[in-house]
Amino acid sequence: MDASSLDVRFYPIETNKRAKGNTYTVRWKVAQKKHSKTYKKYAVADDERSKLMSAHRKREPFDIEIGLPTAWSSKAAEVNWFDFAVEYFDWKWPNASGNTRKTIAKALTPTTIALLRAPTPAHFEPVKVRRALREYAFSNRRADPDNPVPAEVQTILDWVRRNSPPMTAWEKTENVDKVVVALSTRLDGASAAASSVKRNDRIMNLVMSYAIRHDYLKENPLPKGKDRTPSKVADSVDKRRLLNRELVAKMLDWIGERPRRGRLYRAFFATLYYAGLRPEEAVALRVGDATLPETGWGEFLVHEAQPEVGSQWTDSREVHEQRSLKGRGEGDTRPVPIRPALVRILREVIKEYRLGEADLLFPGERGGMLAGSVFRRVWAKARKEVLSEREQKTPTGKRVYDLRHTCLTMWLNRGTPPARVAEWAGNSIQVLHSTYARCIDGEVDGILKALEDDEDRQPARP
Repeated sequence: MDASSLDVRFYPIETNKRAKGNTYTVRWKVAQKKHSKTYKKYAVADDERSKLMSAHRKREPFDIEIGLPTAWSSKAAEVNWFDFAVEYFDWKWPNASGNTRKTIAKALTPTTIALLRAPTPAHFEPVKVRRALREYAFSNRRADPDNPVPAEVQTILDWVRRNSPPMTAWEKTENVDKVVVALSTRLDGASAAASSVKRNDRIMNLVMSYAIRHDYLKENPLPKGKDRTPSKVADSVDKRRLLNRELVAKMLDWIGERPRRGRLYRAFFATLYYAGLRPEEAVALRVGDATLPETGWGEFLVHEAQPEVGSQWTDSREVHEQRSLKGRGEGDTRPVPIRPALVRILREVIKEYRLGEADLLFPGERGGMLAGSVFRRVWAKARKEVLSEREQKTPTGKRVYDLRHTCLTMWLNRGTPPARVAEWAGNSIQVLHSTYARCIDGEVDGILKALEDDEDRQPARP
């Protein structure tokens, strides 16, 4: 079936009266398909209508789906969205971290589904469609000769490719709106977290920039400014997430009393709480990275992180990805002090598990890297057992990462110079201030005391 036609009909410009100013809509029809585009100024609308009519007078065929002269089309009409998305993902792969690859796949998946020209067949389970896209189309599994794509997955991907529209689909406002909604909505239909929406917006704008540079699109179709106002994302840590000393002690004691590996898990969580390490830094520690004297303070020499991203997004096809320290150059190190209480805990674990200098300080059950799913499950059980029902309904200690937040806040509130805290934590001073601005109590206490003293000095009213 021919996708273009010479059968074009134009209609008068419509004026749309609005409280904030009139808008003007150009309407036309190609074959039996209606098209329209609205402009804020009449002169612009009239000029665009004149260009369309001029092309029609020259007997230029119009694209039925898009409604524009085929001569106006760039490479957008020649490539479908699915092929382009795969091309973009493959281009990003070599220089992107595992987590970056994962977040790109998470953004491209709902975008691809939102742009489909037909509803997915009833025998395709929605979960399997998403999994096929996220874990095969947008991952290194697609090109793994040793593990070919399963037949069921390949069937889904073939159908998606056949039903993906050309890149010209981005020129239609309704398609862009579908994508915006998809990127702002969770699977259960609820609104996505503001941080997720912000991340998806950033990723898709980079995708659009690539499309423009390679002549697939002429301009970025995604809404900007007032047309796209996602919820604001709080930069500061929620103070309610922080744990007090007594609560941490109870949780660590409960974890340490668990049979088999309780003491090792206690040591792991104590390292996050007392030394402020990120979980991906702690799991990568080797015994030789820690100086643990019999008395006094020790020191970690942190030089590596092993974030858990999934085998389909790593070059090694391992679940964890070996990375340099966050925000630092390759091979850089970061010294972190170890308080005497934590030194004793770590020495006990090394002795109990007979760990050598080259061994992981917190090994998994089979000797490999400690899995995030494991330590998160242990922490969730401890929180459920130790916290009251009321406390469990609050954000207090809800994430393992809250132990690091508590540590850094504690350092700042005890008067440790921010530059020193930033060095130990592996943050810039600017990030440190913006992240923990609402958690620092020392300055507030001093201000309130000064105000109280000033009030006491005020003369009494007659």
